Amino acid sequence: MVSEAQHSKVPIQLLADKITAIFVPVVLCLAVLVFAVWMLFPDTMQNIASVIISVIPLQVPVKGLAAALMASIATLVIACPCALGLATPTALMVGSGLGAKKGILIRNGEALQRMRELNTMVFDKTGTLTNGVLQLLKTACFQGTEKENLTLAAALEQASEHPLAVAFVKATNTMELPVREDFIAIPGKGVKGKIHGKQYLLGSADFLQEEGIALKSFTEESLNYATQIGLATEGELLAWFYLADTIKDNAAEVIADLQSRGIKSIMISGDQEKTAIAIAEKCGIQEVLAPVLPGDKAMKIKELQERGLIVGMVGDGINDAPALKQADIGFAMSLGTDIAIETADITLLRNDLKLIPIAIDLSQKTFTKIKQNLFWAFFYNLIAIPLAAFGVLHPVIAEMAMSFSSVTVITNANLLKMKKN
Repeated sequence: MVSEAQHSKVPIQLLADKITAIFVPVVLCLAVLVFAVWMLFPDTMQNIASVIISVIPLQVPVKGLAAALMASIATLVIACPCALGLATPTALMVGSGLGAKKGILIRNGEALQRMRELNTMVFDKTGTLTNGVLQLLKTACFQGTEKENLTLAAALEQASEHPLAVAFVKATNTMELPVREDFIAIPGKGVKGKIHGKQYLLGSADFLQEEGIALKSFTEESLNYATQIGLATEGELLAWFYLADTIKDNAAEVIADLQSRGIKSIMISGDQEKTAIAIAEKCGIQEVLAPVLPGDKAMKIKELQERGLIVGMVGDGINDAPALKQADIGFAMSLGTDIAIETADITLLRNDLKLIPIAIDLSQKTFTKIKQNLFWAFFYNLIAIPLAAFGVLHPVIAEMAMSFSSVTVITNANLLKMKKN
């Protein structure tokens, strides 16, 4: 899935590359044309040059072959696209370096360019908007005691690294767990396993229903944001477990910041819709995609893109990797899995959501510098090429102007370092 998403992303061609591909042959033809015109119409060109020199005394008038050679050479020299070639990479280099200092690892210039165009940000819930450390809040038992049911649930999950499994095992860290056999995990739904020869199921309400379990209701308003996990055996529901994650302190602040920039936030989660909506509301997110199976996250991102949205995805888990690559820009949390970090375009080296708006700011400032650099690169050419063509700009002065344009572009790019935040 990661491979398919990776090959579907079309590289963005930088504006400077397109312009240079046209600019260089045009200038070469122009230099030849300037030489030919000076040789064919020397008196006319000499008269024009004399008028310009009387206003802007840049060169002592010359005649004949020397005038044609100097005009064509000056045209070539002043039009050398050094500044044009430096305009984009210097700004990108400075911008990506600043990002690294701030804890934002930018994998390529394309990501830095695309980031400023985002209008939708999709957040994974667990480990991204939340701290990823679930706690068992309550156990509602229908058969057996709380200790017995909790021991069975922890036994089923004891070898898993899933946040839900970790919460169960942590809640029974002083208990001796029975041995489980014939373990089967159904991604995004639940697990099966035998304990003492008896088949047990642990998972979401939908999963238990699919397995033919008759569900029993238990409602408590204070638990509406918690994830509900059921334990069952032999067609009977034994207990409901309610687990909840803690929301990151700055999650709501970052969502509000993005909204003020015109970027819509969406939360995607494998949790039940009621749980996901409750968490999203605490963060200030209006749209929720839930429940979404791990393998469907990339498809949901693609559906958003088909609506014409420029989508960023923030995640940290193995099952987020395809979605991170499918998104126009993928943001991986530094505490996430290796495949998520490898797949993403941007890695947040600190597990801090505030780095996301900082990264977007950096993208905007970097491309402001690129536009300024391109302006200066063309400004020199627009002014100097006509002067060179009419023979009033000495090749040495043309070389100095061309070099100064390159210095201007590099200096302007480095001014990014002077900007705070």
